[in-house]
Amino acid sequence: MVASQFLAAFRRIFVVENGLHVVLRRTHSLPNALRPIKSKSTRKEPIYFVDSKQVHVIGGKGGDGCISFLQLWCNERAGPDGGDGGNGGHVIFQSTTDAHNFNHILSQICGLPGENGRSENCHGKNAQHTVVKVPIGTVVRNKEGCVVGDLSEVNIMFVAARGGVGGKGNRFFATSVKKTPKICEYGPEGEDATYVLELRTMADVGFIGHPNAGKSSLLNAITRAKPKVAPYPFTTLRPYIGMVQYDDLTQLAVADLPGLIPNSHLNKGLGIQFLKHAERCKVLLIVLDASLDNPMLHYEQLMYELKQFNPNLAKRPKIVVANKIDLPEARHNYVDLQSKFDGKLIAVSAKTGENLSELLSIMREYCEQHT
Repeated sequence: MVASQFLAAFRRIFVVENGLHVVLRRTHSLPNALRPIKSKSTRKEPIYFVDSKQVHVIGGKGGDGCISFLQLWCNERAGPDGGDGGNGGHVIFQSTTDAHNFNHILSQICGLPGENGRSENCHGKNAQHTVVKVPIGTVVRNKEGCVVGDLSEVNIMFVAARGGVGGKGNRFFATSVKKTPKICEYGPEGEDATYVLELRTMADVGFIGHPNAGKSSLLNAITRAKPKVAPYPFTTLRPYIGMVQYDDLTQLAVADLPGLIPNSHLNKGLGIQFLKHAERCKVLLIVLDASLDNPMLHYEQLMYELKQFNPNLAKRPKIVVANKIDLPEARHNYVDLQSKFDGKLIAVSAKTGENLSELLSIMREYCEQHT
């Protein structure tokens, strides 16, 4: 009984090599994808996914020193008692699991200034640091494009701009020769720098395709995301992210990327910016409009653009999908596309939901194999 239960849970596959070695490999079925149970949000404002952002950071100004002289009832000339100013606050990027993109980060971030010094040797208070939460996997580049920070783990901090130190009060300048100095220091300004924040990985699966290929409709069908769907090109100008849930509590991030057109590697259309989005996806899902004439030509154009931009990008694991299979002309073109295409091809319909469950299973399998 135990043996039968074991065989029901796992399949035994024997591989014989040169008639000598026998290898036992256990295989099990992949978890099933769960269709969205909750209804979509009713908010009208779209939520864009920001995977690259230029940020201007300014450290906090240091507090000014104070010029003051102590006067007591028994000694009207007790000497200088001006305190020092407090230090300005730093601007710090900290990686955390609470953030997933950069849409909450302002374009300019300023640190808090330190307090000025006061009389009776009272030093100004140091300002608190400004900590900006960023997603894990954030890469920080300077204006020249060089990587200066890699926040690849939780709670790693990168000091983007240091605050100015506090200025000295006149008590600091008192000497045996000059006992009543009437000078102090102003607090200096903090560091001023510009950085470009980039996500190393924005999604597990990224949709690649020409405009109006049905990428937004496909994301709308398998996730709770609400990308704009319209019958004209370039309805998607920024990436949209949706989450696909499985019954083992695993989630896959799926990205709807802007449409790709010929000569995009020459910055035509959305161009280079779009291709940079595609670089940050682990698996590429090529969406072809099967209702158009010669969809194989469209696939070759997409591969050409990826190779021209980055040869390694074209070598990423790919899933090819023939969309709009519910149309009669699409079924005829799909048969012709199968005869020309060497790899695995999946026919789906984002409108009717045909073969979407099979597609979600293949997406999970590819992501597990290429993690």
